[in-house]
Amino acid sequence: MILINFKIYQETFGEKAIELAKICKKVMQETGVKIIPVVSALDLYRIKKEVGLEEILIQSTDGAIEGAKTGYISVEQAKYAGATGSIINHSEHRLKPGTIKKMLLTNPTDFYSVVCIQTWGQVNSWAKSIKASMIAYEPSELIGNREKSVSSERPEMIKKIVDFYKNIPVLVGAGIHSKDDIKTSLQLGAKGFLLATDVVKASDPEQELTELAKAFKAYT
Repeated sequence: MILINFKIYQETFGEKAIELAKICKKVMQETGVKIIPVVSALDLYRIKKEVGLEEILIQSTDGAIEGAKTGYISVEQAKYAGATGSIINHSEHRLKPGTIKKMLLTNPTDFYSVVCIQTWGQVNSWAKSIKASMIAYEPSELIGNREKSVSSERPEMIKKIVDFYKNIPVLVGAGIHSKDDIKTSLQLGAKGFLLATDVVKASDPEQELTELAKAFKAYT
């Protein structure tokens, strides 16, 4: 699978978020590769309603909370708006280990939790036995890089994390931008990808996503 993190670029504001979600759906239908948008809470409901995706993730939540909590995003709110899961602990939205563990314990079982890991030290210190739906390995220093990627610079870590989380699918991200990145990562055991800049900021997002999806299909 390929997750496309819309972030909050100008390219994903308002109507452009709808357009990109439609591209994700079109490329998924044409290639047969599961492609899941990861969207802003502000665009979630509209994308779900207008594009009709079965699976759509939200970029973050604050857990299974309700009541007097101004400014928070609850899992139940996200589900009600159409989200089927969320990213947790992205490099650009770090959380405390205790918060992550609490969220994983209290989130509904039908709500996917994609936990981002930036280093092996995090695995050792707090993420040894977490019950995530998926693990996303993204070394923060490579996020958004157009020349280097996690597969070219950290292949041994991809393999190490895949071997460690034997029963949890591992996604990889950070700098993924080529067919070789896709091939190498899959050969190392990755089950999918968490992408953003290479697609969202591309001059032709549909063409870029199509090429990556075709590479994914070719090597799986």
